[in-house]
Amino acid sequence: MATSYDYAPLFRSSVGFDRVFNLLENAQRARTVSDWPPYDIVKTGDDTYRITVAVAGFSQDDLNLTFQSNLLTIAGNKGEPQGEGYLHRGIAGRPFEHRFELADHVRVSGADLTNGLLSIDLVREIPEAMKARKIDIQTNATLAGTQNAPKIGSRPAA
Repeated sequence: MATSYDYAPLFRSSVGFDRVFNLLENAQRARTVSDWPPYDIVKTGDDTYRITVAVAGFSQDDLNLTFQSNLLTIAGNKGEPQGEGYLHRGIAGRPFEHRFELADHVRVSGADLTNGLLSIDLVREIPEAMKARKIDIQTNATLAGTQNAPKIGSRPAA
């Protein structure tokens, strides 16, 4: 039994978090896509990740990778073999599609198909303008001198 949450109170008191709320809502919905073929997600470094999908029987031409607006889509469509009379078909070759929501500033750095495993390397590159930077603290000698100076137009109270 799925529980639904109302995020309306959070919308009233937050600005710019629309994407986070959309991710939460999408995670709550029942998954209509299967988990086939199986996949792994591994953190390989501080800012690097790898998604590995088991695509045995699929060639490079049968696979399609797209990345747009923080959404990585991996799709596979293998045409049915013509003229072969299977006595038993145990190796699945059905079409599939996996979608991965990527965080801001995460991009695909490469993909490799080896031994039936599709490996997609991801890297998080934070722009220089968004990285933490040290702020120098300066002292202002003239500011200290003006605090003790008499104020213009001030009279002593009688």
